[in-house]
Amino acid sequence: MKQTLSKAERTRNYIIEKTAPVFNEKGFAGTSLADMTNATGLTKGSIYGNFTNKDEVALAAFDYNYGKVTNYIKDKILATDNSIERLLVYPKVYRDFLKIPFLKPGCPILNTSTEADDTHPKLRERAANALAFWKTSIESQIKRGIERGEIKEDTNPTEFAVILMSLIEGAIMQAKVTGKPTELSIAMNYLEQLILNIKT
Repeated sequence: MKQTLSKAERTRNYIIEKTAPVFNEKGFAGTSLADMTNATGLTKGSIYGNFTNKDEVALAAFDYNYGKVTNYIKDKILATDNSIERLLVYPKVYRDFLKIPFLKPGCPILNTSTEADDTHPKLRERAANALAFWKTSIESQIKRGIERGEIKEDTNPTEFAVILMSLIEGAIMQAKVTGKPTELSIAMNYLEQLILNIKT
């Protein structure tokens, strides 16, 4: 039985959905109350009647943005059973991130971690947890591949996960700054080769 959301819950969800792209693009410091009221069409009172403060909206927006990216990639990973094919989802998705509307402002983990280093400990913690979860899921894919005989036994899951994540985040940062996909394309080609090299 589907649970019906209350009016307050619907309003909260609406605020999160509308402000999430703004926070991802402009960052915590760069997003003003005017940005939030413009994005939602609601008054300051309506926003702060549903959230204690801007921090609370920002944390919910991060969870929303991160969840959207994670679910998008997860759906593509689960569409195939082969471990190498699953890993190849990453370069395939991120090669086109400038063309995917909700990814265009950049990776929410990268955007949040570069800004919320010491200024916003709760946001920093969210980004750190998201990175840890991502790393664990890549490690799990590699361990699964080794067990299934699809990935070389001498592949180090942690090492590979760190390199994969670093290549993606570094390439996204360059593409975002330049607005061009050149470096991104080079990095994703390289990542594809790295993944194919661990295939048995």
